[in-house]
Amino acid sequence: MLSRTADHLFWMARYTERAENTARMLDVNYQTSLLPQSAEVAEQGWWAMLDISELTRAFDNKYGLLTRDDVIDFMVRDMTNPSSIMSCLRAARENARAVRGSLTTEVWETVNTTWLEVQRMIADGELQDDPSRFFEWVKFRSHLARGVQFGTMLKDDAFHFMRLGTFLERADNTARILDVKFQSSGSDDSDPNREQNDFYHWAAVLRSVSGFEVYRKVYRAVITPQRVAELLILRPDMPRSLVSSMDEVVAILALVGNQQSGETERQAGKLHADLKYARIDDIFAVGLHAFLTSFLERIGDLGNGISRDFLVPLLAA
Repeated sequence: MLSRTADHLFWMARYTERAENTARMLDVNYQTSLLPQSAEVAEQGWWAMLDISELTRAFDNKYGLLTRDDVIDFMVRDMTNPSSIMSCLRAARENARAVRGSLTTEVWETVNTTWLEVQRMIADGELQDDPSRFFEWVKFRSHLARGVQFGTMLKDDAFHFMRLGTFLERADNTARILDVKFQSSGSDDSDPNREQNDFYHWAAVLRSVSGFEVYRKVYRAVITPQRVAELLILRPDMPRSLVSSMDEVVAILALVGNQQSGETERQAGKLHADLKYARIDDIFAVGLHAFLTSFLERIGDLGNGISRDFLVPLLAA
């Protein structure tokens, strides 16, 4: 497959996944903001949302003071923000259009209709009327795109590069959510509502990755930070866990490997093995933040290696 075609397919899938991930985080933060809490705690939640996407400085430069509505606007509608939902859905559509001949009609129509429909919804004020309903729609359209790909695409290199983009983006996002949320989870032992607040905090983390019901099924116990981390890092049967995402990345690289991708496949395999054979006690002994920071650096290097070996190489900053 031509590297430029593979590049468009890879990034089409990454942008679709990124739009869904952003919708997930915004929905959880919005729902949490409706609960009784101090203004300071609510503000910390929205700053954490920006931190996850590394957009704190960009937001601060544009708005200065933080409000819930401004963060939602910045993360949904602002086309100057390349990680906003609108920017991601437009980028996904443009990448799909560039390789229209490599997609089935159903895949193209799903991606194109999503872009046309989101413009209409924003213009009609549906985001302001019911933010949660809008975020659920974004998540549904992402699910639909993946389902149509799986149900109509030939399982060839085009399909594999779309899947590769999806799982690389998913691994990066889950690690960012965990890192930021764990750092912002410090509880005040003197707070009489500490136990209740902790429950809502960790429940929100789980819901942001569709893991709340899974957690209840797996552990059947009170939500604890260590179990949340174990579920989202080490459980191969949790669809959005780090190890589950890396299962897919390693398998796909084995299918599309070429003469120059040996080092990238080795890096992916080593990262996968480090997750597969890790224990949560050892991770916490080293420090969860240090572990996740290292993972994000390695997944970034892996993405650069994939671009170098298969796609259009990224321009040096």
